[in-house]
Amino acid sequence: MAKLGKRIRAARAAFEGKDNLPLASAVELVKANASAKFDETVEVAVNLGVDPRHADQMVRGTVNLPNGTGKTVRVAVFARGEKADEARAAGADIVGAEDLMQTIQGGTIDFDRCIATPDMMPIVGRLGKILGPRNLMPNPKIGTVTPDVAEAVRAAKGGQVQFKVEKAGIVHAGIGKASFDAEKLAENIRAFVDAVNRAKPTGAKGAYMKKVSIASTMGPGVSVDLASATDNA
Repeated sequence: MAKLGKRIRAARAAFEGKDNLPLASAVELVKANASAKFDETVEVAVNLGVDPRHADQMVRGTVNLPNGTGKTVRVAVFARGEKADEARAAGADIVGAEDLMQTIQGGTIDFDRCIATPDMMPIVGRLGKILGPRNLMPNPKIGTVTPDVAEAVRAAKGGQVQFKVEKAGIVHAGIGKASFDAEKLAENIRAFVDAVNRAKPTGAKGAYMKKVSIASTMGPGVSVDLASATDNA
């Protein structure tokens, strides 16, 4: 515990007084202080000027990160027949219909992304109370209810990230690993921020994007200069 405390104190000291840094500097700072014994995930959080309690201020979507996430994503697909075969060929880890529903109802959720063909939604709909709170419910708005299950599986496996604003108006996601090259992390962050920007809802009033921060799994966070976090930087 003493070593852990010393590491945390050193990281906090390195971040002290640093705020609103250019993206490149912020990434280097986070990478330099990601000193856990595992390859920490680098996460980005975007504070938005929205109230997601109102339907016209909900923010959600997907983004294909140019350099992937560095994470192995397990994908479950609800499909039958030819579509089930397509899903397996594309690399889906679990494919099923009623049998998969029963497995989930039994408490086994061994996947990170759930995809369904449209005809499967009467079955998937019964799982709303289980999958919904885990942000795993297939949704046509983010491309996880689709007849093209093969493409959806490939996107999920290839570094696609889903995002949805939380009650406090914050959107966050893991966008890579601390071991990634700094420029690759920066590219992923810009791609994510731009996707959130494009998802601006019609009901958003005033300043939409208020703050962008990044941190590693075990490290402190640092705010990033908004202009440098866009794809035009």
